[in-house]
Amino acid sequence: MTGLMKKIVPAIAGFGMLASVGNLPANAQQGLDEPFQAQFTKALAGKVVAYVPVAMNFDLTEGWFAGVKQQLAPYGVKVEVRDPNWSTNAGAQAVTTLISEKPAVMIIHNPDVQTYAKLLQRAEKEGIYVIQINMGSAYRSTAFVGANWIEIGERDTEAVVEACHGKSNKIAIVQGALSAAASAYTLKGVENILAKHPEIQVVSSQAADWDAAKAKAITQTVLKQHPDICGIVGFWDGMDIGTAAAVKEAGLTGKLYLATSGGGETRGACDQVKSGAFDLDMSYDVPTQASDMAAMIKWLLDSGMKPGEVKSSIYTTLIPITKANADAPGTCWSLSAMQNRS
Repeated sequence: MTGLMKKIVPAIAGFGMLASVGNLPANAQQGLDEPFQAQFTKALAGKVVAYVPVAMNFDLTEGWFAGVKQQLAPYGVKVEVRDPNWSTNAGAQAVTTLISEKPAVMIIHNPDVQTYAKLLQRAEKEGIYVIQINMGSAYRSTAFVGANWIEIGERDTEAVVEACHGKSNKIAIVQGALSAAASAYTLKGVENILAKHPEIQVVSSQAADWDAAKAKAITQTVLKQHPDICGIVGFWDGMDIGTAAAVKEAGLTGKLYLATSGGGETRGACDQVKSGAFDLDMSYDVPTQASDMAAMIKWLLDSGMKPGEVKSSIYTTLIPITKANADAPGTCWSLSAMQNRS
């Protein structure tokens, strides 16, 4: 080893020892406590979220419940269901009782635009956050999460009009419940498109009240009177199973274009599209809606904002389901899988 190297090697070794010693305080330093998580955790723990759907036991309402519970329960939030089972009076009574019980949040699935409106306003005055899901009321509460029904009406009708090109130009409309926001707003979207297409003749526009049996009976009558119609705009896939059954009985599956909408659950949407029952099912994707509601609830509880102080809406990005994407991963979702995760 040269004289120069004899000087360099000990110097490098000494520098390494100093560096190691210099790092000791940093290595021994304690972690930093994240300054906001404790407040967030405390704001959610022990809170009650009360959920009033129009009814349980179908994919939309069961999926919302499973998704919200999955996101909130780990933080100590209790999610309770008050099921009116399609009774508007029972639903109003449930909301009235909840106002006296004072949960932190109410998730409300309105049967129509008027029945709960004053009750929801009262709830927010009593200090309860109100989130309305998919079917809103005349009262605009702290938050609305749901589909843009006018957009759904427009996109479904555009597809039917295109499918009718060169055919009879006769179409039918199968509405839901006339007083429900989802039905009234969807109809407006339908009208927006029809105003641009005077060649289209609406031979029937009737309400089936979200009932598959009624939808089937209406469609059977329409097809007997107008066997040459080229398209139907339906307002909910759970109801339009009946519409599709009437079309199949008439031997018109694949000849008559049926467009509808729904929450995108595999059995009610993708499987039906693949079978040919529906040509288009415009999905508003229930798992995304559940996540949006849960995120909104987390934010509201942690914010310190007073109920009714802000008014906001989260409109769901729609997924058009056709045969082209019905088999693609992520197009639809499974209710059983969501329930098993929650």
